[in-house]
Amino acid sequence: MPLLEVDNLTQLFSGLCAVSELKLCLEERELVGLIGPNGAGKTTVFNIISGFYQATQGEIRFQGRNLAGLKPHQISALGITRTFQNIRLWKEMSVLDNILVAQHYHLGYGLGGLFFRTPRYLKREKDIRIRAFELLEIFKIDQFAEEKPTNLPYGMQRKVEIVRALSSGPKLLLLDEPAAGLQATDVNELITLIRWVFDQFDLSIWMIEHQMKVVMSLCSQISVIDFGSLIASGTPEEIQQNQEVIKAYLGDEQL
Repeated sequence: MPLLEVDNLTQLFSGLCAVSELKLCLEERELVGLIGPNGAGKTTVFNIISGFYQATQGEIRFQGRNLAGLKPHQISALGITRTFQNIRLWKEMSVLDNILVAQHYHLGYGLGGLFFRTPRYLKREKDIRIRAFELLEIFKIDQFAEEKPTNLPYGMQRKVEIVRALSSGPKLLLLDEPAAGLQATDVNELITLIRWVFDQFDLSIWMIEHQMKVVMSLCSQISVIDFGSLIASGTPEEIQQNQEVIKAYLGDEQL
């Protein structure tokens, strides 16, 4: 059974078709890419998968379960987390609190446990703090635990966002243009970081990215959409040589 199945996915906005009859599969332990021109519908696909939009038509199945009607926090609890093209960290919270908040949908002690501070509540709160600090140490940003994200360099904020997404132990991590806004040196570090995350964590990664250096360096398979429709899928080498992709995505440029 594939980890994720996208079947005949269609999304309409006021009669305009953002995604059209899209069919894709993602297997366990894959690192794959989704590319296409601006406005091709890439982020819309991620928004549907993560529950921010409800599809007009089609199905998304994660480990065999239909995700229709589920809210973002319910989908996160099932094992799908994401980052955003524009960083969405809670600016008034510390880095540590950003990580902790992301885990609260998985705690399972309910309002009663919170109100009465039950032993289960105390244990789970202790566990998530330990987990948060472990991740911050692994990513070498534990010294910034009490800092607000806005006080950190942009590349560091990207790293915090990835840590937050990993904190709940996902099976599928969606990265929406993780290299957006980064300097060249930060992009090289990001490539190393994503490869390391894929090697060290038991998950699959699906990424949207405009910087071809990132996609071609990391992904084993790449899907290309244009005007919401799938126009090509294959290895980086196959995508680089696909004339329809070159015409639709790059014009006279080369991948």
